[in-house]
Amino acid sequence: MSQSVGIEALDFSYDGQRAVPAFPPVLVGVVGSGNLEVLLEPDTSSQCRIHVETSARGFEPIWSAVLTDFHDRHGLAGVRLSIHDMGATPAVVSLRLEQAMAELSSRSTT
Repeated sequence: MSQSVGIEALDFSYDGQRAVPAFPPVLVGVVGSGNLEVLLEPDTSSQCRIHVETSARGFEPIWSAVLTDFHDRHGLAGVRLSIHDMGATPAVVSLRLEQAMAELSSRSTT
């Protein structure tokens, strides 16, 4: 039985409910063994678009569940997220997403 190797790319898109004012890009986390980085950038669409590059292939349903939960809580519009993953657990993914939101919130209040 052969198994695919290399990075898997996944794309998700959610209808946004909460437009985010203009902001500089936000980067949290570090790509490394068992970790990931999240980059938030403004986007011209009214959606929240998420691109994931992961070394852990075959976990699209789990990514979908974690990202849907994130979007259900925040409902961002006009935002693009890029996630570079090296095998992080769903809990770490959620932590990094919340860290990015905290950083975004701190930047928008200054």
